[in-house]
Amino acid sequence: MSDEQQPDLQWGPLEQRPQRRGRVWVIVGAAVAALVLVGALLFFLLPRGEDSPRPEVSTTPSPSASVTEEPTPGSTAGPEPSMTPVTTPPPVPDPSVDAFRDQVRGWLDDALTGIDIVSASSGQEALGVVETLEDDVQRLSETPAPSSIQSEWSEALGDYAESLTALRAVVSDGSGTAASVESARASAEKLRAVVGL
Repeated sequence: MSDEQQPDLQWGPLEQRPQRRGRVWVIVGAAVAALVLVGALLFFLLPRGEDSPRPEVSTTPSPSASVTEEPTPGSTAGPEPSMTPVTTPPPVPDPSVDAFRDQVRGWLDDALTGIDIVSASSGQEALGVVETLEDDVQRLSETPAPSSIQSEWSEALGDYAESLTALRAVVSDGSGTAASVESARASAEKLRAVVGL
């Protein structure tokens, strides 16, 4: 090959690619907005904890659920369900007594401490402590107990709640609280004994 036939190569600046950062940010922004929208829909549409009523599971078959519609002559589609299926959450496993004890220990320890404070105080201070103990009773009643101690636990918790109601009444009246304090303490100790404290 002669020198005349060789191409003349020269170095020059390469063409710059158009910047696509703006497009990338638009795509990322749209994806984030979609995730936020889906999260908000799930938050408002899905049942949450104890606030929403749980659908009850029926052990007997529902007549409307078991009946299938016959297709009309000439129709090609199969039978359509007559009702929207209800999804029920899986049953909560029965906790062990040890796990339940650990779960309620703080509230049961606070019960004895609170009753001691009420016995040593009066007026608004004592009333505030009784209200806190009543709030703890509500939390205890919302905590599912093992089936092995369910009956005994419910009875003892009911007695403790009644003793706090009586204690609140005498604290509000300003009358002697000694007998009501001892009754509440005995009920709290009985409740603690149910879970082995």
